[in-house]
Amino acid sequence: MKKKLYFLTAMALMVALPSMAQIKIKGIGHWNRYDNGDQMESEYVGWNSALGKAIFIVEQGIYAMTWDGTTLSTPVKEPPVNKADFYSNGQFTDNDKALWANNFNLMVGNSGAAYVHGQLVTVYSRDEQSTVDDVLFAVRKWDANTGDLLSGPEDYMAMSSNIESAGMCYNPKDGLVYGLFYLTNQDLGEEITSDPDFFVDQDGDATSTDAGYCLCTVDINTMQITPITPGLYYRNFVAFAINSEGRAFAITSGGTGGYEGADGKMYNINNELTGAELCEFDLTTGIMKTVPTPAVDSETGESYVEQVNPYPALGYCSQYSRQSACFAKSNPNILYWNGFYNSGKGVNEYGSWTSLPDKDWRTNGKYDTCLYTIDITTGECTRVAMIPNRWRFSCMWIDGDDCSDEMPTLSKPTISYSEGKLTFDCGTEGATYYSTITDTDIASYNSSEVQLGVTYNISVYATCPGYEKSETATATLCWIDVDPQTEGITDAVANIKSTPVLIQSENGHIHIKGADDGTQVYVYNVTGQQVGSAVIQHNEANVFTNLHAGNVAVIRIGNRAVKVIMK
Repeated sequence: MKKKLYFLTAMALMVALPSMAQIKIKGIGHWNRYDNGDQMESEYVGWNSALGKAIFIVEQGIYAMTWDGTTLSTPVKEPPVNKADFYSNGQFTDNDKALWANNFNLMVGNSGAAYVHGQLVTVYSRDEQSTVDDVLFAVRKWDANTGDLLSGPEDYMAMSSNIESAGMCYNPKDGLVYGLFYLTNQDLGEEITSDPDFFVDQDGDATSTDAGYCLCTVDINTMQITPITPGLYYRNFVAFAINSEGRAFAITSGGTGGYEGADGKMYNINNELTGAELCEFDLTTGIMKTVPTPAVDSETGESYVEQVNPYPALGYCSQYSRQSACFAKSNPNILYWNGFYNSGKGVNEYGSWTSLPDKDWRTNGKYDTCLYTIDITTGECTRVAMIPNRWRFSCMWIDGDDCSDEMPTLSKPTISYSEGKLTFDCGTEGATYYSTITDTDIASYNSSEVQLGVTYNISVYATCPGYEKSETATATLCWIDVDPQTEGITDAVANIKSTPVLIQSENGHIHIKGADDGTQVYVYNVTGQQVGSAVIQHNEANVFTNLHAGNVAVIRIGNRAVKVIMK
């Protein structure tokens, strides 16, 4: 087949996909361009004297489009803004709604945005030349359903906060939000600054600072970031997303020249796919995942092993500008990507590879945007539809099927007792524990003799921002140096003599920890029949029984006994 240099036409090659259930993709409208050339239109409504401001209806806001596997609908504002709801006959009729409509002019995420638990976070970067020194970013929080502004309109953060990102996303596996943040003014390593071959101030412009992308966690309440990557990446990342399995992916822009194959994808001179790339990150190390691949030095002929991206290039070129991507919670293998139709470059009338001319933007696709799908099991990328009115979104999510729509549930707390103190732990840092403790001996009596059971009934549950409340854990703490018949029932923890002994049960298995080595353990059912036994070794023992959840077990440890409810 004769190869041809890549030149865009007005027609895009689309791939027909099998029919699928309709999904609604929502996003924060970042930019558009109509066929008549207009962009991000606005309408002046009037001066609202009660609010002390001019009211505009703007195109910024939350948009929705549906995709059924064949057709992509035109993005529409959701919720819509209707002037008649707050303005009629030259008068404002509802100031609250007028302010709500006007606030959408603040919904700008040109430095990043995220959807988390039904809320939106937008990061807007101001013009450095027109602001107070070192004040660059405006952070705003929104209700993703109503569009209500939840934070102050002037929540500014310093340039040094480094909160500009290629995207932020919630990880359902640990309840944290991650992002690829562009860090500036980072110190160069000594191995660079101390080596004159790498760091020579030839023209007086060299500095000892660096900038690049770093995988970080971010607290969306404070917008404080915590770097994970031990260094910086210098790739042109344009989108970032995490699937329901906790795997994190980024997409780079791609502007490499080449030729268009029969499948509509871009190939280089070696007939290899070129263009944008899909990269996976390890959320623990912050490092991009690679695979060792044999290679040969073209100059010396020596063989060596290099680390390469396991994914091929996507075959589509995009631009280094704000884009977005997301997964549906129900399908962790398909990544939806709102990208450009091309890199904005092509072959001009003189045969040179250069920027496509603005005058031909309606036919050369320079500003066209598309919906792509990427199969992360194979790396296969498909351009499935052009997006009407060339919409771009600063973040995207699948309505009702986002990974953050259901928060992870905190683990049921464990209860332990030592040195006169109860300790609760659910394994999540920052959790708050709510406990209730009652003493069965606290009561009023009218007899001359009172039998003390010395038991405490304990219940506790945990809460933490970003998590569903845990199940309630219960236990009875007993001092059993009294008649065993008065010791009551425990389902978690018992204190034997002065030595704390932890007793846990699950599915007929009883685990005892804390008793002295060599101590004999017997387990009986409520009829007195022995159902298991063991000897303490290394201060613990395991007893397997035929008891079921809810059954009462009598556990004798040495010459002491305690009753537990099996879990």
